[in-house]
Amino acid sequence: MEIRKRVATGAVASVLMIGSAAALTAAAPASAAPSAPSAATTRHADARINNDLSCTTTSDGRTGTADCTNNTSRTIAFRATVVCGEWWDQTGPWKTLNPGAHDNSAATCEHGTGVGSVGWEEG
Repeated sequence: MEIRKRVATGAVASVLMIGSAAALTAAAPASAAPSAPSAATTRHADARINNDLSCTTTSDGRTGTADCTNNTSRTIAFRATVVCGEWWDQTGPWKTLNPGAHDNSAATCEHGTGVGSVGWEEG
């Protein structure tokens, strides 16, 4: 949720929360300019997904595998993430790849209807 702040001169601003909506009310002139984005908003905007590994994913119906290669100049860790049908989602072991290295991580859906999808998480 993003809340824009307005400049209030000589007045107290209050925030009224109704359900999931927020309204900022203040005794300020209508011509008051909005302030710069807050640090939290800026951090949220800068949090982008950046997959640096080259990975392929496969499944045999019960086990999902992420097979990754590190084509960067830095060390990166990753693990497989497997969505299981009618069962808890699973994650494989973390693997650390040095530049140019290749490895795989796998997780198994031991119950339920099997693998729904396979992905990977970098960390």
